[in-house]
Amino acid sequence: MRYEIRLSGSGGQGLVLAGIILAEAAGIHDARFVAQTQSYGTEARGGKSRSDVVISDEEIDFPHAESLDCLVAMNQDAFDGYYRELKKGGVLVVDSTLVEQTVAPHALEFPFTELAREKVGREITSTIMALGALSVITGKVSMAGLTRAVKGRAPGGTGKINLKALKMGAKIASELLKDR
Repeated sequence: MRYEIRLSGSGGQGLVLAGIILAEAAGIHDARFVAQTQSYGTEARGGKSRSDVVISDEEIDFPHAESLDCLVAMNQDAFDGYYRELKKGGVLVVDSTLVEQTVAPHALEFPFTELAREKVGREITSTIMALGALSVITGKVSMAGLTRAVKGRAPGGTGKINLKALKMGAKIASELLKDR
């Protein structure tokens, strides 16, 4: 089993850290093989940013994502730029706060940024919220592993709010899937 996930959006959304947390959760805490790569524009904030995580039950011979099983698009540019790399039948998760137009009727839409702002108090936790949703939607990483990785990686003083965002993401994904 090789499963390729791309977290995409813009610089300043915490995508690189979210990718590292996802890789650490799957690799260290869930004992899977994992490879994580990242790419971002020359701008510190606002430019394109992405973090790819490959999770496997076997050794990974090529660490880069080639045909995405799951795409998380945290803004419109990310959706527009990467949607075509999602394999047929792949999982598409979009932040409906910042992705206004999709050509994908199967998209799973969550208002991550809006919820992070209103319920958690910090927009940047939206990517951690997306990780909670991914755990429920894909089943490729455990909530226990993500919780341990967030506790170990959350920047100083933000552990509590990041854990709140993680749990909220899992909850909203569970509710959406229950209704489908």
